Amino acid sequence: MATVECRNIRKCYGDVEVIRDFNLSIQDHEFVVFLGPSGCGKSTLLRMVAGLEDITGGDLLIGGARINDRDPGDRGIAMVFQNYALYPHMTVRQNITFGLERAGTDKAEIERRLAPVVDTLGLAIYLNRKPVELSGGQQQRVAIARAMIKTPEVFLFDEPLSNLDAKLRGHLRVEIARLHKALKSTSIYVTHDQLEAMTLADRIVLMNQGRIEQIGTPEEIYSRPATLFAAGFIGTPNMNFMQFEVEEGALRDGLIHLPAPAGAQGQVTLGIRPGSVEVLPEAAEDTLRARVERDEFHGETRLVSLQCGTHSLMASVPAHMALREGQELHIRLPEEKLHHFDTKTGQRLD
Repeated sequence: MATVECRNIRKCYGDVEVIRDFNLSIQDHEFVVFLGPSGCGKSTLLRMVAGLEDITGGDLLIGGARINDRDPGDRGIAMVFQNYALYPHMTVRQNITFGLERAGTDKAEIERRLAPVVDTLGLAIYLNRKPVELSGGQQQRVAIARAMIKTPEVFLFDEPLSNLDAKLRGHLRVEIARLHKALKSTSIYVTHDQLEAMTLADRIVLMNQGRIEQIGTPEEIYSRPATLFAAGFIGTPNMNFMQFEVEEGALRDGLIHLPAPAGAQGQVTLGIRPGSVEVLPEAAEDTLRARVERDEFHGETRLVSLQCGTHSLMASVPAHMALREGQELHIRLPEEKLHHFDTKTGQRLD
C-alpha cells in the first residue's frame, strides 16, 4: 500500500518555522495536489517527503512505515523536477536508464522496463538523441520516463510544467493525467497554477504560510471555499468581495440590503463569482443599479467592470452582450450564489 501520512510535520530554518503542524493522509492511488502561492511551503513539504530536506518535527510514513531518517533512494519514491535535470552528454535512453544501471539492475530487466515507458510517453523515436536536440516538452517527458522506469510507490512532481508555454502545459497536463490513470500510482503534485490543480487533482491541499488552508476536491473548494483566502485564490477571474456591517440581521450600506447569515455580527465580507452576477438591461425585482467602467472581450465571454454604489464588481457575460463604458444597467446578486465570511477571522459563515 503506497499510502502517505504526515503527522504533525514541522520544518524550521533556525528560528523561522516554515511548516506548522502539518497533518495529511493520502490514500493509495490518489492524486493529491499541493496548491498555493510562492513561499507557502508546498515545495519544502514535497522535498521532505522525498528526503531532500530534513524534518524538524513530526512523523512521515509511506506504506505505514516511518521513513523520516531513510535515504531518498530507500523511500520508494521518484521525483520529477521543474528544471528536468537531464544529463546533457547522455542520450535519452541513457538518461532514462541511468538510475537502474547505477543500482546494478540486470540489462534484460532494464530493457523490459524501458519499452513500455517510452511507448507510453511517445519517446521511442528520440532514444538516441541528446537533450539539447529536444523541445522543452520532450525533455520533461524524458524526466517523467526516468521516474516511471523506477516503478516507485509514490510519484512526486515539483512544478513540472512551469517552464513550458501554455500550449505545451495543456498537452502535458493531459499526458500526466492519463499516465496516473494507467499506472494507478500514488502521486503528489506541487503547483501554484490553479488550472493544473483543478484539472489533475483527486484532492487539493490548499496551503498558505506553511499551513493547510483547506482540503477538498476541486469542486468542493471552488463551490464552497472555507476561508477568504481560499475564495480569493481559487477561481479565474477572481471572486468579487464586498464588506458590510451587520445591522439588525441584514447587510446594509445604503444601496444594498441583503440578509445576513444566521448569528453574524460585526463586519461581514460578501463574495460572489463574476459568472454569478446577473446583468440585466432593465430594472426588475431585487436588482441594483450599476455603471459600466470597462468591457473586456475574452472570446466566448466578456469581463465587465462595474461600479455599484461604493462597490467595484466584475461580471462575466456572454460575448454577444456588448456594453459601452458609462452605460447604466441593472444587476442581480442571487442569494444562493453568495458566500459570507467573517472579515476579522476570514472563516466562512454559512
